[in-house]
This record gives sequence, structure tokens and C-alpha cells, in this order.
Amino acid sequence: MPDNHSKPKVLVVDDERVIADTLAMILNQSGFDARAVYSGEKALEFAPSFEPDMLISDVIMADLNGIDAAIRIRSLLPGIKILLFSGQAATADLLEKARARGYEFEILAKPVHPQDLLSKLRG
Repeated sequence: MPDNHSKPKVLVVDDERVIADTLAMILNQSGFDARAVYSGEKALEFAPSFEPDMLISDVIMADLNGIDAAIRIRSLLPGIKILLFSGQAATADLLEKARARGYEFEILAKPVHPQDLLSKLRG
């Protein structure tokens, strides 16, 4: 039986389902064990049982923004690698607020090119 723990686990969060599903599909084809969820709240529910090595999240989402979700998930899973992406200007304010609270996150601009994403995850 194959050992799934050899594949890095990635939780992809975006309220645009097509983006979340597409990123998860690309990651799964590239040697990761990726799952997609469609809200910050769902990410918080799913992360403790899935125990991802990495979180990739959109920032601006309806229920819980990606930065707050990332901060809460990091408190549950301290070793997790977090990569945020956004296509919206409001992100800068949210990043500043997080920075003021002692959290630093790497952010990619949307649309994210799959090769850029893969190089960040493997780097």
C-alpha cells in the first residue's frame, strides 16, 4: 500500500470554486496531496483532521479573510507553510494589520501562474 505521507499535503482555500479546484488539480498532478475548500471557515474546520503541510489561500473571501484564517490555522498547526494570493488592493491593509500583530505572510498576485506557485512550494 502506498504511503501517502510521502506527498506534501496542501490545503487550497478560495471562495471562487474554479480557482480552488484548478489549483488543487494542478498540485495533485505535480506530486502533492491537495484538497480544496471554498471558505476560511471551511479551512478552519478541515485543517485539524487533514493536517496540511502547506496552506494556499485567497485573502479576500466573504466569511473569514485568508489572513485571519491563516493566523488561526497556524495556531493549530505551528509548522505549516502559508502562501497567500490576492487580486485586490484591500489586501495591503489586511497584511499591515497582520504584520502589526507579528505575522508575516508571503503573497502572490492573482492570477497565479502554476509554475510560479510550484516553485514557491518547492522552494
